[in-house]
Amino acid sequence: MHLNRGISVVAAGTGINLALGVLYSWSIFKESITQSVQQGGAGGFHWDLASINDPYALACLVFAFCMIPAGRMQDHLGPRLTAFSGGVLVSLGFLLISQSYNYWVWLLGFGGLVGAGIAFGYAAATPAALKWFSPTRSGLIAGIVVSGFGLAPAYIAPLGNWLVQTQGLLDTMQFFGIAFLLVVSLLSLLLVKPPEHHQPAAQIDARHHGASVAQPGFTPRELLRKWRFWALWVLYFIGAGAGLMVIGSISGMAKMSMGELAFLAVAILALGNASGRIILGQLADRYGRSLTLAWVFLFQALLMFAAAFASPDSGALLVVLMATLIGFNYGANLAIFPSITKVLWGMRHFGVNYGMLFTAWGLGGFVMVKLSEWLKASSGNFTSSFLVAGCLLLLGVGIALYLHTHKQKLKAQLLGS
Repeated sequence: MHLNRGISVVAAGTGINLALGVLYSWSIFKESITQSVQQGGAGGFHWDLASINDPYALACLVFAFCMIPAGRMQDHLGPRLTAFSGGVLVSLGFLLISQSYNYWVWLLGFGGLVGAGIAFGYAAATPAALKWFSPTRSGLIAGIVVSGFGLAPAYIAPLGNWLVQTQGLLDTMQFFGIAFLLVVSLLSLLLVKPPEHHQPAAQIDARHHGASVAQPGFTPRELLRKWRFWALWVLYFIGAGAGLMVIGSISGMAKMSMGELAFLAVAILALGNASGRIILGQLADRYGRSLTLAWVFLFQALLMFAAAFASPDSGALLVVLMATLIGFNYGANLAIFPSITKVLWGMRHFGVNYGMLFTAWGLGGFVMVKLSEWLKASSGNFTSSFLVAGCLLLLGVGIALYLHTHKQKLKAQLLGS
């Protein structure tokens, strides 16, 4: 009975993220805004081309920092009310931008309200699911729930592209505003915490996690004093920033080789993003989280360097393949870091603790997206952006390997005592 209830919570959380993952479809909306700016004339967007990614970058930042109050609300008031609040905020944001071409309205609507709403929905989905299952399955469960967020562009990109072409961008925003309110509100009713006496059947596997999984629930203040928290924060900043840089501009990157079918690159990247969360989350459960992150960051760095030196008119197949692999590696971050939070610091303050770690995701996205747009405006291409991302990812490999080595030494000391 409890297992079935846990599965329904996982399914509801995945469904909520399937709606809130509209953030990853920004590049579709961005292309429509760019075309309007370039065409000029009355009744359209009149923005600075260098600022077109600003609503997306701000949404990433607001999303990340609102995870802290959203996590606190989830910890104290439960996942249902938290997720429902998120659905209302996202809906209000889309309905607001559906009424205006104004840059500041879009900053407030998409960057502010949608970003905050995503945080409250996202903060409710993962903790509710993790509490039903053993720490040995944390990576898998977190990966499944957040895979919905990564998979969302697979349907939103073609649907959004069709709606924009047939109804216009503003009417498309209105459609999403109404649809997401209905979906998130209904699914939030299924998010419930397990009863107080609930104990997952599977026990902690010391071979995979060592003694660190038995840590008690650390408070947010205690967490800020731990060097490992800051090392993981830097890792999250790098991994998320590099991935979001590509996700926010993939439609524009693909347009040269794919033309009007560039939206397909967004959808296919989403498949890589979603599958990476599940597959790499499960591998992290089995082989260790720090070691898995090291391999993921190394692979991602190689992809960034390859993209930097690829021909601007590379064929559609190469563009799609690289987008899929970059999305696959990026997806690992969203599965592994929640499970690290649970395993190292417990579930008592999980919402706030993960919210604090998640600020790295928002700042990474904000900084790398803005830097990428600035470098592109200066050079006319994304080469410099890929090179910077690749170098940062190599730094991340070193940090992840240090964390893995430190854990192995600690485990050896404990076994020898």
